[in-house]
Amino acid sequence: MLLLALDTATPAVTVALHDGTDVIASSSQVDARRHGELLLPAVDRVLAEAGLKLEAVTGIVVGVGPGPYTGLRVGLMTADTFGLALGVPVHGVCTLDGLAYAADIEKGPFVVATDARRKEVYWAKYADSRTRLTDPAVDRPADIAEQVAGLPAVGAGALLYPDTFPRAHEPEHVSAAALAALAAGKLAAGEELAAPRPLYLRRPDAQVPKNYKVVTPK
Repeated sequence: MLLLALDTATPAVTVALHDGTDVIASSSQVDARRHGELLLPAVDRVLAEAGLKLEAVTGIVVGVGPGPYTGLRVGLMTADTFGLALGVPVHGVCTLDGLAYAADIEKGPFVVATDARRKEVYWAKYADSRTRLTDPAVDRPADIAEQVAGLPAVGAGALLYPDTFPRAHEPEHVSAAALAALAAGKLAAGEELAAPRPLYLRRPDAQVPKNYKVVTPK
């Protein structure tokens, strides 16, 4: 097994290689506006560090969000392209699950929250680092304060809103290393991973104006 994992659902552009036992190379850069520019060089860098060619990869793991529309699409389209070019399966993993796994909390409950912008967070509640209790959601922090009261929390969204998440701590962003390790463990156990389909949870920022006038030739 050689998994190439990548995630662009948060400001982190993160890539890793996992050989089924350990992460053998990884790269993470935080830049919310340069996902498309940074991702492929990061893949090249990780492959070079491991001394391997892309053709050696036997599976792709991609974070499916939730995340902003544009950034998330970069990772998903890249993963699909690699999968088609190499003829290997593409596995989706919830980005929040990757953060929960990296948090390495044996006993919860706890919360993972990432920045959804618009003064909102993407979040979910976990029983432990491998077990999600709720579906991913997007909400204003004040609206979920009662549901998360007193719980430890990880992620940039939690760190941004200390009034709602007073027990927030790192990791701030997801790492492909954690995503790959989580996926490798599930695959080795015979578990089926999700399809590589995006968890947007809301409509994109760019929309057709409400009073848009269609002009057609006479």
